[in-house]
Amino acid sequence: MRIDEYEYGRIVIDGREERRDVILTPSGVHPNWWREEGHSLSVEDLGPVLEDPPRVLVVGTGTAGNMRPRPEVREELTARGIDLEAVPTDEAVRRFNELLGLGDVTVAAALHLTC
Repeated sequence: MRIDEYEYGRIVIDGREERRDVILTPSGVHPNWWREEGHSLSVEDLGPVLEDPPRVLVVGTGTAGNMRPRPEVREELTARGIDLEAVPTDEAVRRFNELLGLGDVTVAAALHLTC
């Protein structure tokens, strides 16, 4: 799975366009991702990631970085052996593709496509 394109409010993954936030795990694309509190990321918001745990989770915090993981998210992921990288979504897309290219690390992404 590779992210082909990203722009505000739109992402193309393996040729398939999504216009809502999305989670990518080793098992596939989980479209229409929604969080309990909009711009606050909680552990409960990461169901598909925790069901199919990667070595690295790249979180796209939006174009302006408005979506932020709560402190307990990093703590919980670390306890499960998952590294968290939270950066604006354009950087997250680049990092996700970069990590995929390494081939020796499992990676997931949780991407906020707008603000």
